[in-house]
Amino acid sequence: MGRLLKFMVLFLLVLQAAACGRGLEEAETRPHETFERAYDPAEIGKLQAVPDIAVVDGLTYVDGILIANKEYALPEDYNPGLQPEVIESYKQMFRDGAEEGLDFIMVSGFRSYDYQVGLYNRYVAREGKEAADRYSARPGHSEHQTGLTIDVGSAESTANLKTEFGETPEYKWMKDVAHEYGFIVRYPEGKEDITGYMYEPWHLRYVGDEAEAIYESGLSLEEYLGID
Repeated sequence: MGRLLKFMVLFLLVLQAAACGRGLEEAETRPHETFERAYDPAEIGKLQAVPDIAVVDGLTYVDGILIANKEYALPEDYNPGLQPEVIESYKQMFRDGAEEGLDFIMVSGFRSYDYQVGLYNRYVAREGKEAADRYSARPGHSEHQTGLTIDVGSAESTANLKTEFGETPEYKWMKDVAHEYGFIVRYPEGKEDITGYMYEPWHLRYVGDEAEAIYESGLSLEEYLGID
């Protein structure tokens, strides 16, 4: 019995060694195939940077940019007024536009939370909530409350606060230079499913130095910041 047991153990060890040898041989003949399966470049290319979201005193900043949209709200008592850098920038843009024969006016600037309550409720009463939500922000969700947003128009136009403003000489000039003054067209055409609002060629949002990169990207602010 002892000799038979030793023979069986030796036989099993030989089989195991042969199997390991075949495995090593197969691995050595296909090293590149194994590497490609483990590190698929297409999958790596899909990885996106996670936005840096910070909430300070009830205000939400994404990569340092203050956000107010359908998801992120502002505190009811946030009442900064129209910011000095916005006033300086839009006045300079209007002056430069005048040199091109254009006649800009500011239609709307800062709006408080309480003002937005009355405005939004009037729109809902007139057209219903679903329609109002396409062009008017709920209280606390309006960009105008940030103090960084203006609605612009043309002094001679009847298209102010209408999509037809996008066909005016003022808009055709402004859309390609607004970023030079720190502004972006906040609700671009064709982006309603992302921004939640209809196309508003008159609505400018001040983002400062980041405006050029956003303009060049062709993206809405939500897409650019990765919060769409």
